[in-house]
Amino acid sequence: MKALVTGATGFVGGLLAEHLVECGHAVTALIRDPARARDLAERGVRIVHGDLAAEAALGEAASSQDVVFHVAGIVRARRRSEFTHTNVDGTRRLVRGAERTGAARFVHVSSMAAVGPVERGRWLTGEEPERPTTAYGRSKLAAERVVRESGLAWTIVRPPMVYGPRDRELLLVFRACRFGIVPVFGDGKQELCAVYGPDLAEALAAVARTDRTIGHTYYACHAERFTSTTLGRAIGRVVGRDVRVLRIPHFAVRPLLAVTGLAARLLGRATILDTDKTDEFLAPAWTADPSPIARDAGWSARHDLPSGLRATADWYRERGWLAGVRRP
Repeated sequence: MKALVTGATGFVGGLLAEHLVECGHAVTALIRDPARARDLAERGVRIVHGDLAAEAALGEAASSQDVVFHVAGIVRARRRSEFTHTNVDGTRRLVRGAERTGAARFVHVSSMAAVGPVERGRWLTGEEPERPTTAYGRSKLAAERVVRESGLAWTIVRPPMVYGPRDRELLLVFRACRFGIVPVFGDGKQELCAVYGPDLAEALAAVARTDRTIGHTYYACHAERFTSTTLGRAIGRVVGRDVRVLRIPHFAVRPLLAVTGLAARLLGRATILDTDKTDEFLAPAWTADPSPIARDAGWSARHDLPSGLRATADWYRERGWLAGVRRP
């Protein structure tokens, strides 16, 4: 198939573009900075220079595509209006471009943050009412509504925490574990699910291959759930350390995030560590049911959490991101 991937120089978008190329598909990437796309160009990816604010470039990129994979977006912002500008308005422009050029399918990568958390022991299924707790989550939900109200044959995938090659978010936890300590918010009993990045790329390709997924919303994740404490200790094992879990009590989380958020603003930087994320960090559970996507798209994660973390740690080591840490 011919496929457009937005966000192809990012973490998930890059993995998706590589997977599609490896499967023999013709891939186009909308790229803001061509210098960052040399590896993609060398793999045969067609590069269109532009971003989600450039309607002419969006139309050129979407032209003659069988599938548009919308992965681009921001997870942190200096001002909340930036979430709307990129995640909502950018999606609207891309949808218009895809409609004008007659794209057959539109696969939208959203987030579990768009729906909000659940109680411990419960699963999100894609049928529940949406109650996002952050500005980011609200922007992703608004973007989903743009997609649903379009004339496109759409599918929405809401990943949970994504980790793997190129990821710099969980890398911070890997690095902390080298020193024998891993911080967690609250009591460490928050229930989580996750997905290994290359597995997510396969899931996105899988939902585009069948009409059974049109008009549906899915969660692509490992089948198992785990706690934040379990995650920290599992990362410790793959870096060869017995870690001590440092629990940041509930009463201290908001003041701590106020300090980190203020520091980021003073430095002119965007961060996910601000008070808007308090409810997200302290929610009882972020867990979802992957059986609907398995049923409709035939996809299930190749990696469970231990094997995915090992593969991630190996990738980090090979590139010097975990300097001085040998495989246990």
